[in-house]
Amino acid sequence: MRTKTSTTRLSRAELVSLSNDIRLACMRISRRVRFESDRELPPHQFSVLARLEGAHRTNSELAEIEQVSAPSMKRTTSALVEAGYVARADDPTDGRQVILSLTSEGRKVLRRIRRHRDEWLLARFETLSDEERELLQQAAAVLAKVATK
Repeated sequence: MRTKTSTTRLSRAELVSLSNDIRLACMRISRRVRFESDRELPPHQFSVLARLEGAHRTNSELAEIEQVSAPSMKRTTSALVEAGYVARADDPTDGRQVILSLTSEGRKVLRRIRRHRDEWLLARFETLSDEERELLQQAAAVLAKVATK
């Protein structure tokens, strides 16, 4: 691929190629961070713990957020309750609902997994040159901008 200066615009085909390359790289990094950095908890269970970190939720709310079926979410949260990471409580306003929240052990495991994931990625960054790390720092800001649009 040819190097572009700040005054040269990418063609449509080059933008399509770039978007494909970035999407694939982000997906691969995300997958590797999830599956290779820690074996303590399956990714779908980790995601539910993360969703409960900021607020108590019902199974229905979690299923909608995670875009899974209600029975699937119930199985996931039941496993997390059994592991001691999530607590159940009756909803005071709706007796048909159960409110789910993180336990102190759930918070600990969430922090531990995040630390493992950060360390996994940090180990890879340490193998890069200073110039590559600087480029990644710039790219992180641009990718954050893309993600908010």
